[in-house]
Amino acid sequence: MLDRTLVQGLTKAVAAAALAILKIGGARDIRTKADLTPVTAADERSQALLLEAASKLMPGVDMVAEEMASRPVEPGDPFVLIDPLDGTKEYVVGSGEYTVNLAVVQAGRPVAGFIAVPAAGLLYRGIAGLGAERLHIRADGGLGDPESLRTRAAPRDGLAGTVSRSHLDPATVALLDRLGVKTRLPCGSALKFCRIAEGAADLYPRLATTCEWDVAAGHALVEAAGGAVTSPRGTPLRYGDGAGDFRIPAFIAWGDRSLVPSA
Repeated sequence: MLDRTLVQGLTKAVAAAALAILKIGGARDIRTKADLTPVTAADERSQALLLEAASKLMPGVDMVAEEMASRPVEPGDPFVLIDPLDGTKEYVVGSGEYTVNLAVVQAGRPVAGFIAVPAAGLLYRGIAGLGAERLHIRADGGLGDPESLRTRAAPRDGLAGTVSRSHLDPATVALLDRLGVKTRLPCGSALKFCRIAEGAADLYPRLATTCEWDVAAGHALVEAAGGAVTSPRGTPLRYGDGAGDFRIPAFIAWGDRSLVPSA
């Protein structure tokens, strides 16, 4: 299913959504959703573009996106997970730490992940069996040559962990202490997965509930780069839980697979 034509098509779609967000030029039409999180015109424009493009590239495949009014309770196999603007809070305050996320999920696991960083003009992608890459997004919508990415081996002088700038909790701090994480890199959105995939950090723990569309693209990217994303106990994550509102209770992204605890 994941042939070169589809990978390139989804890459271009995510890049186009990133450029559309930049063209809007700042947070507009900010509203508060029922869960008290913000949504903006940029979220909605990005989602519309991604749904249109992905539906054309993958006709008949279910789409699950954050800002949808209704989502399939039992998505088919495969299906697509979309977060059109991950890190809306960062976007609203003018930070560049927001991303556009799209993942293809097959047999309950993400097999392809695309993460654009509009403010940095970068796009990361990870494809099962093909590896992970970083590309520059040009202003005209074109893409630079891909650069291969690989996670790093855990350093002996202490680990570096990416942590949420907005959601760091005491349980996560305790875990970082227990694992001997000496360097902590605050970061917004799915950028935390990107830092692991490019070898700048060793783990990213999230011990509070989050949504599948926040995680799936980064999961695919980290695994394609040589790492792993598991539950805190080391068990696999499963995607497609529409009945559970597409929630993931907790996870840890690992750059070095040898760090993953035995389940």
